[in-house]
Amino acid sequence: MATTEWVHTTVMLKEAVEALDVQAEATYVDTTFGRGGHAKRILAQLSAQGQLIAFDKDPQAVASAQALNDPRLQIRHQGFAALSQLPPASVRGVLMDLGVSSPQIDNPERGFSFRNDGPLDMRMDSSRGQSVHEWLAEAKTEQIAQVIRELGEERFANGIAKAITAKRDAGQLPDTTLGMASLVAEVVKTREPGQNPATRTFQAFRIFINGELDELQQALDASLQVLEPGGRLVVISFHSLEDRMVKQFIAKHSREVYDRRTPFAVAPDLPLRALGRQRPTDEEIKANPRSRSAIMRVAERLPLAQEGA
Repeated sequence: MATTEWVHTTVMLKEAVEALDVQAEATYVDTTFGRGGHAKRILAQLSAQGQLIAFDKDPQAVASAQALNDPRLQIRHQGFAALSQLPPASVRGVLMDLGVSSPQIDNPERGFSFRNDGPLDMRMDSSRGQSVHEWLAEAKTEQIAQVIRELGEERFANGIAKAITAKRDAGQLPDTTLGMASLVAEVVKTREPGQNPATRTFQAFRIFINGELDELQQALDASLQVLEPGGRLVVISFHSLEDRMVKQFIAKHSREVYDRRTPFAVAPDLPLRALGRQRPTDEEIKANPRSRSAIMRVAERLPLAQEGA
C-alpha cells in the first residue's frame, strides 16, 4: 500500500531566517520543526560548531527531523513551552512558526480539516491527551460556547454549542470532521465570502485541545531567559489571538511604561527592542494562499544594565 506524501510549503522562509541574523557558530531554536523548512535553511548557514535545537509535539515531525541525521540538530518531542528548560542566555535566536503544517491539515486522519472527512481529533500529538470528540462527549454547553466564542471569535458560539450538545444528548454527536462541519453550517448562516462556516469553530477546537495560547505565553516568557544579549526573537502567527499576544508581549518588554509625571521616576530596565513586523509578499500569497494571514514580528534581546555592569 502506497504512502501519501503530504507536501508543506514553509511560510516566509527567507524572511524569517534573515530576521534571525544567523551566526555560523551559534545555537538557535526552532520551536515548531514541522517538516523542517526553516530548520534546513538555518542549518545551511551553521558551521560544524553551530547547533539547532528543535521542538515538536507531532511524532511525524520528530521522525522527519531524525531522518535528516544531522549531528548539529537536536530534536525534542515536546511542545515549545519546554523552551524554559534550556539554560539562561544559551541561544542566539528563537524562531516560532505558529502555523499548523500542511501535512497535518491535509491528512484526513489527523482530523484538522473540514475539507476531507476524518476522525474529529485535532491533537498535535496524537499519542497523548483527549481528542476533540472525546472532549465534546463530556463538556458542558457553557464551556463549549466559551471556547468557540473566545478562541474562535465566533458570534454564533451559543447556537453552535447548543446544537452540539443537543446532538450528543440524542446519541448523535458527530465523530468525523465533515459531520461536525455540517452541524456547524446548520447554525452559521452567514460567513465571509470564501470562508467555510466551520472555520472559526474548528480553529477554536484546535487551539483549546492543544492548549496553544497557554503554551505560546509560556514560550514567549521563556524566550527572555534563554536568549543571549543581541539574540533575536522571530514569531510568525496566523490569527488575531496569537498575533495580539505576540504584539503585546513585545510591546510590554520594549516600551517605557513608567509614569514620567512621578518625581524621580526611573526608566525600567527593558529586555527587548522591537524590530518591526512583516507580512508575506504578494508573490508568496499567490503561490501559497495559506500564507495570506501570516504576520511576522521580530525583537532583539538587550543586555540589562546589571548584566553589562
